[in-house]
Amino acid sequence: MPGRVALRSAFLSLLVASCLVAGCRAATNVPVPAATNDAPLTQNKGKQTAVFAGGCFWGTQSVFERVKGVLATTAGYAGGSAGTATYDQVTTETTGHAESVRVVYDPSKITYGQLLRVFFSVAHDPTELNRQGPDVGTSYRSVIFYSSDEQRKISLDYIAQLDAAGVFPKKIVTQVVPLKGFYEAEAYHQDYALHNPNNPYIQVCDRPKIEALKREFPELFEDYKGK
Repeated sequence: MPGRVALRSAFLSLLVASCLVAGCRAATNVPVPAATNDAPLTQNKGKQTAVFAGGCFWGTQSVFERVKGVLATTAGYAGGSAGTATYDQVTTETTGHAESVRVVYDPSKITYGQLLRVFFSVAHDPTELNRQGPDVGTSYRSVIFYSSDEQRKISLDYIAQLDAAGVFPKKIVTQVVPLKGFYEAEAYHQDYALHNPNNPYIQVCDRPKIEALKREFPELFEDYKGK
């Protein structure tokens, strides 16, 4: 037993060091401004979909499922083909997929631009190329998968706005590409952070994102208890 405890402590220390060095969320101490170009809130309730990728989908989902106006989230894969959309294949870094989260939201409650602000502020570091924290590879790249010309325009304008304002110390490397398919991840990945709160990875890399959402966007935060 002492050996196992020592091994777990050593692993956690290494993980902490990796996250502190590489970063698990946006690498800026400057508040990320709201998008100047955004779609207005609609008059009537409805459902729209956004798909984001920014590192391990556990953390991305744990953030967006706590945002007011978000109706549902699903961890999955985007950027590759349906035939290679399995965790074992995606982790080979050869399929073209990125670990992604599908966000279904009510456009009368929250705008696409507000979702982007959360994405760039607390969900990940958009200046890291093909990595987030201790996770390295193209499946952890930063991507906005748009499903309409409006989403594409708002995304590109927002990235240009943040770069021009020098919000981040480095240039944003987030890709903005059309959504060609989204494939749900295996059941055990869904709401993983919620169901595994004591996992060292969750404690170190994902819990701080939730706390940052609550601190930086109190008007958007709501606790999530699961389905």
